[in-house]
Amino acid sequence: MTDRVYPSSKKATNGTAPTTTASNTAFPATKAQLYGASRPLYRSQDNRHHYRRSCCCSCCLWTTVAILLLILLAAIAGSILYVLYRPHRPTFTVSSLKVSTLNITSASKLVTNINLNVTAKNPNKKLVYIYDPITISLFTNDDIDIGDGSLGSFVHGTKNTTLLKATITSSNQELDETSAGKLKTDLKSKNGLPLKIKLDTKVKAKMGALKTPKLRIRVICEGIKATVPKGKSATTASTSNAKCKVDLRLKIWKWSF
Repeated sequence: MTDRVYPSSKKATNGTAPTTTASNTAFPATKAQLYGASRPLYRSQDNRHHYRRSCCCSCCLWTTVAILLLILLAAIAGSILYVLYRPHRPTFTVSSLKVSTLNITSASKLVTNINLNVTAKNPNKKLVYIYDPITISLFTNDDIDIGDGSLGSFVHGTKNTTLLKATITSSNQELDETSAGKLKTDLKSKNGLPLKIKLDTKVKAKMGALKTPKLRIRVICEGIKATVPKGKSATTASTSNAKCKVDLRLKIWKWSF
């Protein structure tokens, strides 16, 4: 039995043998592919945020280091100045207090005329104090304002004692009923009227060519007992037990310490 030969269904063209090629069928793009092509490429922001955080941390670190260095240098400079100059606070004492007038009128108005002498001492050998004008307030132990006065500015030299004289007055100062009643009772007391003095000012220290910034100080003197004059002659208050305390006043925004 002989094999049958079937002719090819494709005819040769121009005498060349037919060739077979793989067909690539093109399909339409899906929605996911179209969306992915039109969407912009996402770039991570982690590196940028990390760079900003590192810059902030570095700035905070160097600022803290600079502040600590300034504090350290200030402490070293202060220690050197203390060793060289040995600064001491000035001292104040009430030398005398004479009451010429201290009356309460029928309309609860206070009339005061008091002469005050205060002695200021500078115990330092190399330190000069420069005072601004001083405001003086006179109070009872119940914080009733008796009168006010002032002292001019002055320079307090080394190892110097200065006598400060002031007049404390109050002309027709109105008092409330409670204050007027307490003050009338205290004025009639045989033990005298307890008083305290407040002196407020600013002072700066001079050490050779160096000057410190101005600082607020308050001097409070307590232990004074005054008596009301009966005639025209003034009475002298008892100041033997008077003691004065010098406090540094630091003001931060609205608060004073």
